[in-house]
Amino acid sequence: DGACDHRSNFPGHVVLRFSVNCYELEILLPVSSLGRGVTPVLYRCSGQQCRSSVCTIPIGLIGGPIKQIHSATRTNATGQTTNMTDTILLTREQSTAIVTLNRPEKLNAWDSSMRENLRQTLIQLNQDEQIRAIIVTGSGERAFCAGQDLEETMQFKTGEEGRDWFMSWRDFYDALRCLDKACIAALNGVAAGSAFQFAMLTDVRVGHSGSQMGQPEINSGIPSVLGPLLMLPRLGLSRTVELTLTGRMMDGDECHRIGLIHHLVDSDQVMEKSFEVAAELAGKPPIAMRLNRQRFREMTQADFDDAFEKGAAIEAEGFASGEPQRAMQAFFEARSTVD
Repeated sequence: DGACDHRSNFPGHVVLRFSVNCYELEILLPVSSLGRGVTPVLYRCSGQQCRSSVCTIPIGLIGGPIKQIHSATRTNATGQTTNMTDTILLTREQSTAIVTLNRPEKLNAWDSSMRENLRQTLIQLNQDEQIRAIIVTGSGERAFCAGQDLEETMQFKTGEEGRDWFMSWRDFYDALRCLDKACIAALNGVAAGSAFQFAMLTDVRVGHSGSQMGQPEINSGIPSVLGPLLMLPRLGLSRTVELTLTGRMMDGDECHRIGLIHHLVDSDQVMEKSFEVAAELAGKPPIAMRLNRQRFREMTQADFDDAFEKGAAIEAEGFASGEPQRAMQAFFEARSTVD
């Protein structure tokens, strides 16, 4: 069974509500897509199944299973999903691109390969003149991204490996910093460590009370270089020192109170609000948007350069000591005991 109504803040779209296998769903669709198979860009699901930011529901075939897309098709058509890789999903809806970090079994933690895929995706979207705003979110309900996959860094044997790993983040973050268009973080869950840093580099952040954010790298024995750089102008020195040295995670309410989360909504409203923000920013004059973001980048460039110049030696010393590797090993051993 289903019902249909119009939503004023999404012109040209309708909201469809219906039941599938005892689950109540709500999806947002372009009016032009009705009567044919489409990929919805936003939906809610009431029941015990986990929500996913990407699914396929053939309109007219309601009653079939809901499946997350895993095909390797690539298309630029509006409203279609492109799997850039298994770990990076890309959905386009009119002038907004939705990038989904898709490694839920690892809380969407990224390794070097996943980061490179995300970097390439952002570069491609920046070159796409049809895209005017980008939303980045995570797959599942628990995490936006847990940050670095520690199983990768735990394997480092030398300080040089730690230094090279640290320097690889420069191009990754530059892909975000050098965007000519607005980027919104739809924080569906935890954003820790490097994911916290990535989120701080986005323009607008939307989250809920369970959207924890923080810099827990010290708990893994990893010296923090970029986290303090990004926290300092946003939070001040006192809070930056406290968060860096304790590794404490903040809940969404605290993040909203101190300005890290701009829009705090219910968990099932995060994507809807993110689309609303993206639509507003996509409608701004594009040259002014590009020049504004360019100026913000220029204002922070000297500190960014200094962080990488000093950070290379810091990370090399840290990993050469073996302390990060031992801390990560202890973490996994403790987790296996609990499991």
